[in-house]
Formats: sequence, structure tokens, C-alpha cells
Amino acid sequence: MASPTTKDQSHIEIDDINEESQQITEKDIVEKDMAPLPGSSIHRSSSRPQLDVSGAAIQGNFEEKDPAILLPNQTDDISHLALDIGGSLIKLIYFSRHADRQVDDGRKRKVKERLGVTNGSRRSYPILGGRLHFVKFETSKINECLDFIHSKQLHCGGMDPRCWPSDAPPSENAVIKATGGGAYKFADLFKERLGVSIEKEDEMNCLVSGANFLLKAIRHEAFTHMEGHKEFVQIDQNDLFPYLLVNIGSGVSMIKVDGDGQFQRVSGTNVGGGTYWGLGRLLTKCKSFDELLELSQRGDNSTIDMLVGDIYGGMDYSKIGLSASTIASSFGKTISENKDLEDYKPEDISLSLLRMISYNIGQIAYLNALRFGLKRIFFGGFFIRGHAYTMDTISFAVQFWSKGDAQAMFLRHEGFLGALGAFMSYEKHGLDDLMVHHLVERFPMGAPYIGGNVHGPPLGDLNEKISWMEKFVRKGTEITAPVPMAPPATTGLGGFEVPSSKGVLRSDASKLNVGVLHLVPSLEVFPLLADPKTYEPNTIDLSDHGELEYWFTVLSEHLSDLVDKAVASEGGTDDAKRRGDAFARAFSAHLARLMEEPAAYGKLGLANLLELREECLREFHFFDAYRTIKQRENEASLAVLPDLLMELDSLTEDMRLLTLIEGVLAANIFDWGSRACVDLYHKGTIIEIYRMSRKKMQRPWRVDDFDAFKGRMLGSGDRKPQPHKRALLFVDNSGADIVLGMLPLARELLRRGTEVVLVANSLPALNDVTAMELPDIVAEAAKHCDILRGAAEAGGLLVDAMSNIQDGYKENTPSVPLMVVENGCGSPCIDLRQVSSELAAAAKDADLVILEGMGRSLHTNYNAKFKCDALKLAMVKNQRLAAKLVKGNIYDCVCRYEPAS
Repeated sequence: MASPTTKDQSHIEIDDINEESQQITEKDIVEKDMAPLPGSSIHRSSSRPQLDVSGAAIQGNFEEKDPAILLPNQTDDISHLALDIGGSLIKLIYFSRHADRQVDDGRKRKVKERLGVTNGSRRSYPILGGRLHFVKFETSKINECLDFIHSKQLHCGGMDPRCWPSDAPPSENAVIKATGGGAYKFADLFKERLGVSIEKEDEMNCLVSGANFLLKAIRHEAFTHMEGHKEFVQIDQNDLFPYLLVNIGSGVSMIKVDGDGQFQRVSGTNVGGGTYWGLGRLLTKCKSFDELLELSQRGDNSTIDMLVGDIYGGMDYSKIGLSASTIASSFGKTISENKDLEDYKPEDISLSLLRMISYNIGQIAYLNALRFGLKRIFFGGFFIRGHAYTMDTISFAVQFWSKGDAQAMFLRHEGFLGALGAFMSYEKHGLDDLMVHHLVERFPMGAPYIGGNVHGPPLGDLNEKISWMEKFVRKGTEITAPVPMAPPATTGLGGFEVPSSKGVLRSDASKLNVGVLHLVPSLEVFPLLADPKTYEPNTIDLSDHGELEYWFTVLSEHLSDLVDKAVASEGGTDDAKRRGDAFARAFSAHLARLMEEPAAYGKLGLANLLELREECLREFHFFDAYRTIKQRENEASLAVLPDLLMELDSLTEDMRLLTLIEGVLAANIFDWGSRACVDLYHKGTIIEIYRMSRKKMQRPWRVDDFDAFKGRMLGSGDRKPQPHKRALLFVDNSGADIVLGMLPLARELLRRGTEVVLVANSLPALNDVTAMELPDIVAEAAKHCDILRGAAEAGGLLVDAMSNIQDGYKENTPSVPLMVVENGCGSPCIDLRQVSSELAAAAKDADLVILEGMGRSLHTNYNAKFKCDALKLAMVKNQRLAAKLVKGNIYDCVCRYEPAS
């Protein structure tokens, strides 16, 4: 869940809104070399798509090495979807493109030149900024699927339908890739309704291609499921093959996968999902597959199945490892009972059927894995649907027959393997080159769900989404789940059924949500991580229910204050109030969903929760909720900065370094994300709070490695160490934190001849300072300090600064640069597996990393190891975190220094 890396990407996609914030037309941007857009060009049987370059012009800044090219006359068809049309479900994947617009920023351009960052590597990624959406329909409601495609004009290139005439037909050569039996069955219907041809793709090949992509590119795609407990498994893409893929549809196929494009069907069985549904329909009168699954949750199979205990008088058969509850014979108990079908409960029949079929599939799968010496077995197909009992039963069978040597694994996107493979069958789709750090999954309202009726209506704009949110089902004051209300007696366009009076989204809480995949090839792994494979950003593990409940309570209590700030940042208008209410409902619904099933969105850590909140704010167009507060605190802090610098310059070297670190810790108290700090804001001015905080800086701190850091900086006796070559300072809050804390520390490093790179958020989050705001703050600070001025000029930060800086510029000002780069995210925390390309470039020559603030050095990265020296600085502003992480109290300080690994 990381954030975009450029300012213009703050227009976050609202799922199932027709690119409302982008207004993309046929004048979309393509890369300079004018090659057909991989993943976007529809393959034609006769010829490849051609670009119309007439009227082509450079868009944006002419000085960029690889500027974007505008093609105003480009009319060739752009493929944006692929389908897997099965007997029960239609799985649809569509791609929406986000133009990578250039921003003419001289300061940023100069920093990029110094760091050696170019756009050359991006030319192989024409899907830059795009998104993959996952949607399901019941095959029996195929007309709703066609309505959905038409409403988004996906068959015409996915443009905003408001930009298209209602009767505008697609090109006569337009082709949509599809797999599954329905690709043949419904080909004429697609041609009649949408005017497009279906190009059929091999089903097995699509399944394997889709699985390979997901396992290599999605970090938390695979998971195990035993006794209701999910555990995500990190797959090393270099050690993925070979594996067994078990696809459970109406029947079952077992495919041995040896590599990309290398596979063979080695086995299968005709007893699969169709068997369960067919027998279940005959025996229970259920009208849908999901109804039959739901029924099984209330069942007791011991009334129908003959168990080992029934044979051995309630005892285990321990000699061969069979417990009394093990099924000896499915439906075996009905033989000796004089009962008719109606004497048995439908729910017991459903569960007995489910276990009979699941156990057999699990056993056959393991025997095939044993046959070929495979340790990894992945299960997919519509039969699973994220259903807990199904996964538990399959897992038990594999574990039992393998004696624990093998384990069943499942996929979050298991129902979309075929559709994804069909999408990848387009020429040069562009997905093959993506790596795990290029993909960011987000969960906007309306994102589809695994299982059942899983997608939202095709909302036309933000106003429609808010109206949809306002119809959320409430239970008292609690939003129970994000369920849209359809008009009475309808299912709503796109298949949403009218929710029950209880407002429950679905009875099976184990089903996992599938979000929107944002494809951001400009993200990179932070080069200074000691071991990226073992790196885990989250310090707080929310798998503990008590921990989860505590942090959910904290976020819920902070919600009303956050809404007030967000609405105020937009002028307090009626529209802002309405959006604020919709945001509160949406985020509360997310929390309710995650409380019900913590693994619903993948592996959950505190950082993911905090990022989800920021994404939800942007979804309802609150792009900087603390804008006014940040400006006010920056001005107040800059006013007292000259006095602080004079005080620091009067100190000895030893005392100055200690005072600087104390200043960073004291200034870190200004955090609007902390309830304790919000309370302090009501009791004094920013300067009063800062002075109070400074007075409390008594050593030893709770974690106190200052002496070790001082030794590296100043040495001892006559031994003076070499200064660091380049320091990366990950900054936190606006106001006193950056102005009175981190800037003076940066100034000291510059004074010693160390290049300094200030690393800040790409997008706003709470009161955190952003990379776009920092140059102006530095320019103001430079008016009072020749060291900062010279370094800022050398680093390109004063390109646009005011020329009438008051203090005289001294000739002996150090020439080492002070630079600013964005970190690639918009969250209070940071996942160093996904950072901006310019930060990755800056890190290559860095030998000191300073992480400041709770979010970046405590909530995340407290246990991170680096190849270079690292200093982690923070004031702990949460009692539970203080007790758990550092065994201390609120307002304790952390100064953790770790030499290069």
C-alpha cells in the first residue's frame, strides 16, 4: 500500500469511477520512442497496431532527457480488458492508464542531474502509472457484465464515457482476449452488444501465466490456511519452480509448472466444484453455489459421515494415526439409519459433501506432488472462493498424507488466474518486466471482493461514490460493512444484491479482498538495506487480536478530529463536509472489515493501517488535511530559528552535537497523529511546548547510543574520524520538528563537509513535511544562515528562491550540497522495499542514514539493518508502544545508533 512518487500522482484513482479525476481522452500520453503501448495495444490478426504520429508534440519540459510525447490524432484501439468466462463466473481484468505528466521544476531537475537520475529506464514501461482492476460477475448475468464494459467504454479503450458519443462504435477490428468455455459460447453476443470480436486463448496456458505473474510480482499473494489461521508466505521468485498448480473448477486439473511457458497437465479428477454444486443442488435445493457454501458453515458432518470413533467406540485409532473425528466413510452413517433425505439437515449434507470432495482433491494433489518430488502445491479455482472450511479441509488432507512434509498454499487472486493470463497474452503487455516492488495494492471503496457478488456499480464520478457511501447500512452508530444499497427490487447494475436487513456483507469472514493493483515501475528497493529478502518494515505485528483492537481504537478515536481538520482544509464548505462524512464512513468500514478478518487485505501491520487511512482521505479528495496548520507552525518556527542557530554556534563541538540531538528529540513531540500531542496543542503555543520538551531532555534516554554516535562523529583525543560522505535524513513533521530539529542537524553535517539529502514524503500525510514543501522552508531558513544558503545553492534548492536574502554570502561557504528528494510514499511510515528512484540514486553514495520520528524509526524500521551507519531518533508518544518496544513510558526518547552491518 505505498504511495505514488510524483506530485501529479496525488490524483488517486477511485475504483469503479471512470478515471474521474484524470479526464483522460484520446490524447493520452505515450513514450517518446512511439512504440506501441505494451499491455495497451489490441492484437489484431492481420497486423500490429500502428501509431498516428501526425501532429505529435512534446508535452511539458523540453529540457527533460526523455520528455513525453502527445499524439493528438492517435485513434488506434487500446486494449484495456481481458476475460475468463467460466460456466459459473465471469472474471474480468481491466487496465486503466494514468499519464505520467511532467512537472517543470527546476530545483528537482537539478537534483536529478546531480544524482544521475534519468527517465531512460522508464521507456520500457509504457504501463507506468497504470492500474489493474479485478471484477467478477455471475455468468448467468452476462448482460450485466456487458453493461459494465459499455459503461466504462472498455471495449473502446477505457476512456471516460462522458468523452464519447453514446453511439460511438469501436473499430471493426477491435479484439478482446478471453479464455474459458464462455469465450466460444458468448462470442456472438459480444459482437452483437459491443461490436468486438473475441480472440480465444488457451485456458491452461492462461492459468499458468496468471499464476506465475502473481507468485513473482505480489508480495503477499500466497498463504497457508490451517484451522482458520492464515499465514502469508513470501515466495522467492528465484526459487519458485517447479510447483504443482491445482485448479479446481467444475472438474480438477493438476498442472506441473517448470517455468514461464513450461508446464504439463499431469493429472486431474472429474470430482470437483461441479460435483459439489450438482449434488448439493439435488440434495439440498440450494439455488446458488454461494448459498450451498454458506449452508456448510452451520453444518455438522458427524450426523452423516461415519467417523473413526463410530467404528472404535469413540476411541482414536492411534496405531495408524487416526483420531476419533477422522472421516472413515463419507455419508457412511446413512447406510445404517432408517432415514429419508428430508430427515437430514441440508447444512449437514452440504458440509459432508464439501469435506468429501475437498479431502479427495487434497489427497490426489499430494500424491501427484510426491510423484514428481514437488514441495509447493498451490490451489486455485472458483471452488475455493476464500472459503475457510474448504481451505482447511484441503490443507488437512495435504498435511495428513504428507506427514507434514508438504503444505497446501492458496492465492489471494485465485479466481483471476485465467483472466490475468489472457490479459498477458496481448503482444507486449509490459507485465513481464515488473518486479514485486513495482506493484502497490490499494483498497478503495467499491473494490471487488473474492467470492459472491464482488464488484461495485460503475460509478460515474466522486459525487456518485459519496451518494453510494451515504447508503451504507448502519447498525446503531456502527458501520458494519461496505455494502451498497441498490434500488428496491433490483440487484443494481453490476450484480450487487440488496443486502439483508442486518447489513452483513457476507457470512464467510475468511474471504479475502482484492484491491486495485497500481503499477509503478519507478519504485525501487532501497539499496542500503543489509538484506532486502529478510527485511520487514512493520515493528508492530497486528496478528495479535489484542494489539489489533488497541490500534483500531486509537484510530477510531482520532477519526473525528481528523475529519474536522480535513473539512477545515477545504474551507469548511458543504461539499467538504459531505466528503468528510463519506471518508469517515469509508474508513470506519475498512476498520470493521479488518477487525472481522485482519488478513482480508493481505499481511497487516500498523504501517498498512496508517497508509490505508491516508489513501482513504485522498480517495475523497482531501489531499492535504493539515495544510493550514503546517504553514502556521513553519512560520512560528522559522521566526525563532536565528536565535537557536546563534545559541548553537556559541557551544563547544561536544556540547553542540548533544544539543542538536536533544533538539531533534524535543522537536519530534509535534505530531498531529498522536493523541497525547494533540492534547498538548490545546495547552500552549508551539514554542512553549518546544521549550518544555527541551527541558525534559535528561540523559540517559530510554535507548541511548549517543556516546557511540558521538565517537563516530568526533572521535576521541587527537584521532579525528573522516566525515561521512553523504547523509540521508528521513524527516518527519513540519514546524518545529523540521525547522528547529532536523535542519540544524543537517547544518552541522554540512559544516563538517558531509553532503546532506533531506528525504521527505512524496504526498502529504498528517502534518508530515513533503518534498514539495521543503525547498521553500530551506530558502526561508537560508536567509539567516550562510552555511545553509551555500549548501542549498549547491544542491539546486535556491533556483527559484528570492534573491534578496539579507545576510551576506561568505566566500568560504562550504560547497557540499544540501538536496531534497521525495521518498516515494504518502504515509507516516515507510516501507524501504518501495522507494522513489531518486532516493535510490541518492543512497548509492550515502554512508549515513538518519531515520527520525515514530512512523519511520519505531512503527517501521526499528529493527531494520543497513549497509551503512544508521541513527534512529524519536520521541515515543504512545504509552503502549513505549511499553512494548522500549519497555518505557510515554515521552521517552530513542537514540539508537548502529554502525554499518
